[in-house]
Amino acid sequence: MTQSRRKSKIPTNQEWASAISDLRRTFKLSQTSFGKKFHSSAMAVSRWERGAHEPTARSYIELGNLAGDPICWYFWGRAGLRHEDLMQVVPQLRRRLSQIKLPNIEVVRAGSGAKTLATEKLQLIAIPLLKVVAASLGEKGDNVPLLHGAPVENMIAAPKDWCPNPVTTSCLRVKGDSMNPLIGDGYILVVDSSQNDTAALDRQIVIAWHKDIGLTVSRFRRYDHTEVLHPENPKYESVTMDAKNKWKILAKVLWWIGKENDPGQPN
Repeated sequence: MTQSRRKSKIPTNQEWASAISDLRRTFKLSQTSFGKKFHSSAMAVSRWERGAHEPTARSYIELGNLAGDPICWYFWGRAGLRHEDLMQVVPQLRRRLSQIKLPNIEVVRAGSGAKTLATEKLQLIAIPLLKVVAASLGEKGDNVPLLHGAPVENMIAAPKDWCPNPVTTSCLRVKGDSMNPLIGDGYILVVDSSQNDTAALDRQIVIAWHKDIGLTVSRFRRYDHTEVLHPENPKYESVTMDAKNKWKILAKVLWWIGKENDPGQPN
C-alpha cells in the first residue's frame, strides 16, 4: 500500500519526461553518463525521466544543444526561447532565417513535439544569458566564482561554429566603460569557461574574478612571469595579478553583442 501511494504521486503523463528519456536512449547513454553532460547526477536524470522533477532552464538549453535540429526546438521552447530571440542575435543570422522555413517555436512550446523539419539544417546553439554582471576595472561586479551555477535570465541563439564548447558557453552583461571603445556599458559578452588556462590567453579578453571585487572584464597580458589585466580605455589603470591580489581567470570572451546587435570578436 505504501509503495502504491508513493508511485501515485509521480506524474506519468509528462511529455518532457518522455522526450528526455528518448534523447538519452538515442545516444545510448546510462543515466550517469547522460547526467555528466549537464553537470547533473544519475538521480536527477532519473527524476526527470519519471516526471518527478522538471529540469532547470539551463538544463533544457543544454538538452537542446545535445539533441540538435529539429528536437532542439522542443527543449529550447521549454526553457523559454522564442522565435523573436533568434531575430535579435546577429544580422547574418537574421538574413539567413528570412530564407528558411523554421519550425514554429510557439507550437513546440505548446507540446506538439518538434516533428517539423526545416528545409535546411540550422546549426544553432542556445546560450544561457546569466543574471550576472562583469564590471570595469576599478568597479565591483557580481561575486560569482563559478559561472555554471549562476541563475539564468534568458537565452539567445547563435551559429554553432561561434560556440566551440556549448556546454561551457554562457552570456553575461557588462557594467562600466573600461573596455571602451571595444566593449561598452550594457553589452552582452559570450564567454567560454573551459578556456581559462592563462598560458593560452595572452592578449585575449577574459572574465577575471577576485573575492573582494567580483567579476571583471579585461584584456589579459603576460610579460615573462608577470600577468596583467589591461583596460582598453586609457582612463583606467592596469592591474597586476600576483599571489597577493589573488585574481582568477574564469573564462575567455568569445564575442559580444553591442547595443545595435553587431557582434564583435576579440583581437
